[in-house]
Amino acid sequence: MPDTFSIDILRRLAVPLLALLLGGCSTLDYYAHLGQGQWQLLQAREPVERLLQDPQTTPELARRLALSQQARDFASASLRLPDNRSYRLYADLKRPFVVWNVFATPEFSLDPELHCFPIAGCVAYRGYYQQGRARGAAALLRQQGLDTYIGGVEAYSTLGWFDDPLLNSMLRWDDERLVAVIFHELAHQQFYLPGDTAFNESFATFVEREGLRQWHASRGETPPASDDHQRQQFVELVLASRERLRLLYARDLPAAAMRSAKQAEFARLRHDYHRLRQREWGGQGRYDAWIDAPLNNAKLLPFGLYDQWVPAFAALFAREGRDWPAFYAAVAALGQLPAEQRHAQLTTLQGDD
Repeated sequence: MPDTFSIDILRRLAVPLLALLLGGCSTLDYYAHLGQGQWQLLQAREPVERLLQDPQTTPELARRLALSQQARDFASASLRLPDNRSYRLYADLKRPFVVWNVFATPEFSLDPELHCFPIAGCVAYRGYYQQGRARGAAALLRQQGLDTYIGGVEAYSTLGWFDDPLLNSMLRWDDERLVAVIFHELAHQQFYLPGDTAFNESFATFVEREGLRQWHASRGETPPASDDHQRQQFVELVLASRERLRLLYARDLPAAAMRSAKQAEFARLRHDYHRLRQREWGGQGRYDAWIDAPLNNAKLLPFGLYDQWVPAFAALFAREGRDWPAFYAAVAALGQLPAEQRHAQLTTLQGDD
């Protein structure tokens, strides 16, 4: 089972049914698998309102569902996010993850194997509703000499194609994370730019964080203590390692020497992590399971996607007078720009934050 941090990073990196809806680059067998998995999910949905009225619903489940509906109301009324039936339904899938994503890279490259679809754009993974299928796909990729990584995902967005339900897997999170994910996923429905994962995830992460701030303020609550500093230190550690690997792979070395240097870099990453853990975190680390498990290029892929442009979106929100509709219109306008021009404007906004 993936560790908590991997789940947090991967939980939104899944739009598997879009492959079914839009066609693309896979086999009929894969499409059939996606269709069956999505159909089973849709069939498992129940209205949250009905469950709240059902005396058989456990008190804890009722409390979590009631909280989710308060957050769902707030999302549309205060954050001006789409007002539809998404997250007003619940589905118990009887498993810990809704899908398992398979990531792959060449042995000496950090470039992912991409899978492209007309509306979703290109994504760096393939999603499977069955863990066994994900493991089988990863095994075939490893036979081709690729690095692979499988990440369990507890929630995903269909970008408004269907009414996305709350899932039993989402209720494994604490209240803060549950509310945050509702805001984040609805932000993807508000705006999604095909093929630019960093833009999409940074936008949704900003909406999530600002939404949480406004949510707590509206309820007169003090936000719970955050572990953002520890998380940021960890992400910076991994990104530094990824940059060293990028420079390594650009060198003209024999395969054996490259392979040895690659493993030496992963050993350095583990050493740096344990030193940071002792020096800064009092010997307690959230990410021990992640760092002590096997490391490869594919495992590093998700890092940096969620935070890259968050300060730029914060600056844009301030520029638009902290007005949500004006902000969303400005985000959509950015999304219409060619990639190079869009990134230049984001960089300028980042400097203004």
